[in-house]
Amino acid sequence: MNQSPNTKRDLIEGRPALIVVDIQAETFYDRTDEAIPTMPDYAGRMLNARAVIDKARERGIPIIFIQEVHRPDLVDFGRELDGSEAVHCIETDPGTDIAVKEMGFLPNDYLIKKRRYSAFFGTDFEILLRGLKIDTLLLCGGLTDVCVHYTFVDGHQSDYFCRVIEDCVAGSSEDAHEASLRAMEYLQTGARCSVDAVLEAMEEVGSDRTAAA
Repeated sequence: MNQSPNTKRDLIEGRPALIVVDIQAETFYDRTDEAIPTMPDYAGRMLNARAVIDKARERGIPIIFIQEVHRPDLVDFGRELDGSEAVHCIETDPGTDIAVKEMGFLPNDYLIKKRRYSAFFGTDFEILLRGLKIDTLLLCGGLTDVCVHYTFVDGHQSDYFCRVIEDCVAGSSEDAHEASLRAMEYLQTGARCSVDAVLEAMEEVGSDRTAAA
């Protein structure tokens, strides 16, 4: 399809899905020994996602929760521990569970478990997206500079319209968070959007537009 550079796009193009990246129970634990560094008010920014989740349910927009999990023997970490992160998201740890209460997670919600940063890598995420006939990915969660960014990039390279809801993502640091938002905006003009803008755009989406065929 031919298109001009920087073609003006709607916030939601076609059929959207809300992608909730790695908002897990330990996010809301009261602790100081974080295995992964996070920017100030990380948990508060994750809580902002609840308004978007509730609106998606109201408008019949599919919600896909992404959960990072690792085996207790650490065999699937690969190079992930070569950087700043310590051991995290062990599948037998209750803190690895989705933050059910805070995010309003339901038993019949879509859930993708991943062993790497991108939700696309080694999972059936794209099979699910194609089954739901999704065009636009609305991303929230963490980390902005790691799992959100890498999922965004793979979505971009798979020709999805990708949007990052910047009020409800948070990074390993404020600098890394902002740099990643700029990098995503570089890939798709209009990628950065606010909670208020997303809620308004969702209001215009009817259930008939999002129900799986």
